[in-house]
Amino acid sequence: MGRLVVVSNRVAVPRERRAGGLAAAMHAALSQRGGLWFGWSGRVVAAPADAPKMEAQGAITYALTDLGRADYEAYYLGYANRALWPLFHYQPNLVEFSRANLEGYLRVNRRFAAQLARLLREDDTVWVHDYHLIPLASELRALGVGARIGFFLHIPLPAPELMAMLPGHRRLVESLADYDLVGLQTEADRHALADYFVRECGASTADGRLILTPGGRRFRIGAFPISIDTALIARLATSGSTNAATRGLVSSLQGRALAIGVDRLDYSKGLPERFEAFGRFLARHAERRRQVSMMQIAPLSREDVPEYRELRERLERMAGATNGQYAEPDWVPIRYINRSFQQATLSGYYRVAQIGLVTPLRDGMNLVAKEFVAAQGADDPGVLVLSRFAGSANELAGALLVNPHDVDDTAEAIEQALAMPLAERRARWQTMFDWLRTHDIAAWRDAFLAALDAG
Repeated sequence: MGRLVVVSNRVAVPRERRAGGLAAAMHAALSQRGGLWFGWSGRVVAAPADAPKMEAQGAITYALTDLGRADYEAYYLGYANRALWPLFHYQPNLVEFSRANLEGYLRVNRRFAAQLARLLREDDTVWVHDYHLIPLASELRALGVGARIGFFLHIPLPAPELMAMLPGHRRLVESLADYDLVGLQTEADRHALADYFVRECGASTADGRLILTPGGRRFRIGAFPISIDTALIARLATSGSTNAATRGLVSSLQGRALAIGVDRLDYSKGLPERFEAFGRFLARHAERRRQVSMMQIAPLSREDVPEYRELRERLERMAGATNGQYAEPDWVPIRYINRSFQQATLSGYYRVAQIGLVTPLRDGMNLVAKEFVAAQGADDPGVLVLSRFAGSANELAGALLVNPHDVDDTAEAIEQALAMPLAERRARWQTMFDWLRTHDIAAWRDAFLAALDAG
């Protein structure tokens, strides 16, 4: 068996990676097979080198390439995050398309391919990750690379009629045919991709999994729901539930219940709707005031994008308005925090929370939902309130599913969670935890690579 080559927009070198998660899964696979991890270094420089910087650690070699300012703005800030990200998250009103950004996106993929092709061996297996690098296989094939190449899309795939709103959509999506295997988060995403190729490209498929294009290209698609390191999160929650940070949080609650949300500050996460729903819950259930607080942890992201700055300001106003209306000298309804925490600390916070609020407007999977479940204690587990538009809703059968656009629905789910009897909470949690024990990040990784290697 040849090497595994992982390609992603950012490379998770060991000194930077977080506990568990995708980085740990990729490192484990690379260590087992020997391999290479190629991608952007995260650095923006005046004159990027023609070759990546190589760094070897054990059986893994890291190949890190820099970006110039113009490429960073066009490829990353522009096309990837102002066109593809909002469109794929069903926010077409936020799409900003420019031909210059598209050209930058294609240029960077071409540059990455040229640098990577020189490093590849004939028997390598290449695994490309996410929306930044959709055309990479096409660029590699144009350079004569014949290795087996797989692609996994971590974010949702929009329906064909929505995808068709993107100028040049056919060229972009058709480039996926140069992969041997395209992995998606859900069966709905798989259906959407198969439908697109049939409707827009004239392709044929007998089973929705093997696609034959008019040009004679054959490739496979499949659903591979990503997951978490379930055992690790459970261990971290057990130890984290008694650390100083968690003890301080519990003490500050003074016996009150905690509803927790942890999301990167992004318009796809449904945070304004969540804040409004919690305010609606307090308005409708006056008897619950002073009995529960919501803590929203929302680390800042993409602060150089205007929509994200506006979202931050909106949430600050909403939290202030709710707290101003309902707070007491010894109780604040919403605790709103714009910084990140270590996984061990978050796991401890999950363990002591009675409710996990995971209500994105659209999400490929949402691993916070799975982390919340894995972090709960069997004796007194909390309740997960989960958006039906998160990919994880297909797997977490014990969650209370809500429509995040319907704030009344979410408000009533919060009340239902608080009132839920212990026996029901245990039964719901056990169903989800049992699933996560057998469907963890290692199982996801192994399933994808087995399908890719199978040919």
